[in-house]
Amino acid sequence: MEFLGVPWFVLVRHLGPPLVLLGVGAALVRWRRPARTGLVVAALCVNLLAAALPFLWIAFQAATGLANRSAAGLVMTGLQPLVFFTAWMLLLVAAVARPPTVGHPHR
Repeated sequence: MEFLGVPWFVLVRHLGPPLVLLGVGAALVRWRRPARTGLVVAALCVNLLAAALPFLWIAFQAATGLANRSAAGLVMTGLQPLVFFTAWMLLLVAAVARPPTVGHPHR
């Protein structure tokens, strides 16, 4: 990350908590199966993606030469909170979802 102008400690400070959350969340999903496992895993992964977006954006800008476009930075400023919001909504839906029914109910 140093070649992109981002010190390693900044990367660790921003990605460390979502990585720990992903690890602990994965362990809890394996230990105590929630009703909607897929939604919980998706929420944890989307949360990590949201934390990584600024670094992915910097790498994309460096690779394509778009570093001087301020409009693109403005889009990223709005995109990251939207991705975090999506992660929280996935987790909220998973928390209130009813367990899936097994088989077909007999009438």
